[in-house]
Amino acid sequence: MSEPASILHIITPLRHVSPFDVNMAVDAGYDTIAQYADVRPEEVVSLTQDMMFSRPPDLAVRTGLFIGGKDAALALDMMEAAKGALFPPFEISIFADPAGSFTTAAAMIAEVERRARERRPEGLKGAKVQVYGATGVVGGIAGAIAARQGAEVTFVSHRDIETVQRKAADFKRRFGVEIASAAATSDAEKRALLPEAEIVLAAGAAGVQILDEGQIATAGRLVVAADVNAVPPYGVAGIEAHSDATPLGAGVGIGALTIGALKYKVQHELLKRMRTSDKALLIGIEDAFALARSLIK
Repeated sequence: MSEPASILHIITPLRHVSPFDVNMAVDAGYDTIAQYADVRPEEVVSLTQDMMFSRPPDLAVRTGLFIGGKDAALALDMMEAAKGALFPPFEISIFADPAGSFTTAAAMIAEVERRARERRPEGLKGAKVQVYGATGVVGGIAGAIAARQGAEVTFVSHRDIETVQRKAADFKRRFGVEIASAAATSDAEKRALLPEAEIVLAAGAAGVQILDEGQIATAGRLVVAADVNAVPPYGVAGIEAHSDATPLGAGVGIGALTIGALKYKVQHELLKRMRTSDKALLIGIEDAFALARSLIK
């Protein structure tokens, strides 16, 4: 008898399903990949039920739901809605990773933690972390993961402070973490913040430099800076895409492709686990971070 087909349903609130996610699913070995765009939150339960009830209970574990998009809060809400639709014996697996942000943020913090431990045996616990580009999906989740490891995190906005204050309040509700907020709209404001930073996370738009050489030089307590921008000019002066513990002022720098290599392994492995598991899995941020940590030890 042939092996039952593995089916992955990918949903997104955007106009198009991400080709990146489709390629990752193919490489993870799924037999069939179904794509659903423009999905509204109120449609998630009925779609999940159709995924569940269209196969016998013993094939439920061969069925997976992947939640994409570019909004972390919305993806988490969709995941909660899908979870609420599950009941035995029809449980299917669910994996949320909007814009690859959960796996990217997990890889970013795992790499930062590894390098931080070389100078801080306690790792991120108590470390002063500043997240530049915190309004974006990767920066916000990276900050949340760091905060859950005991770091003192500040979301830094290059526009108005209210945007990051709202995100910090939402993350306190979702993750139970306290995150401070700051605005750095000018060179002077960045120079005022950076002397306190031990960890700098840059998660701005591709091809946009957030911190120049003079600004990063003011970070006299810096241990690690990490940047997920893979397009020159890079987000932090002195960090290039392939940087891996590259000397950077008082600390070291980690670049986008170093982070990306680990991110790829994490997403690939989680998709494989979901496809091959003998029980339904619910895969979120903590699962991605735990795996990222284990892969670099």
